[in-house]
Amino acid sequence: MPGVRLVQKVSSTRAFARAAPHLVPALDRAVHRLTRGKVLLSAQMLPGVVLTARGARSGLERRTPLACMPEGGAPGAEGTGWILVGSNFGRAGHPAWTANLLAHPDAVVNWKGEDVPVTARLLTGEERDAVWKAVLAFWPPYATYQARVDREIRLFRIVRRPVSDGPEEG
Repeated sequence: MPGVRLVQKVSSTRAFARAAPHLVPALDRAVHRLTRGKVLLSAQMLPGVVLTARGARSGLERRTPLACMPEGGAPGAEGTGWILVGSNFGRAGHPAWTANLLAHPDAVVNWKGEDVPVTARLLTGEERDAVWKAVLAFWPPYATYQARVDREIRLFRIVRRPVSDGPEEG
């Protein structure tokens, strides 16, 4: 896609890391709402979902537009899913949505206008290492983000859960 290398270069800058967390999610939420879930602006360069997860402390639903890496074929189908990267644009702290998934792994993602019930799992050890290599091949700026922070960037695998499970009780 034309312009991908330019976007990768820009997204690796500290200025982008300062501005993007304030601008990108707000724009994504507005466009997603106006298009009834059909469009995420940031998904024009990277695939994206809108994650709805319960707050770790509040228990309230939180909607967060996120870039994702689809895996296993058609995302959302049986045996497929997405990888979510807790990069926080290369900023020091873990993004809040990662704490939400750790506390409440059952969530919903909106993928191209469809709400998909999912379960999230934090990746660790060799499994995380293998997925991290795939993530870096998918979007190289994540390496710059990791180099800027002392924390290990959290990776989550989210997969469709059976609808019959219903929402998590709390």
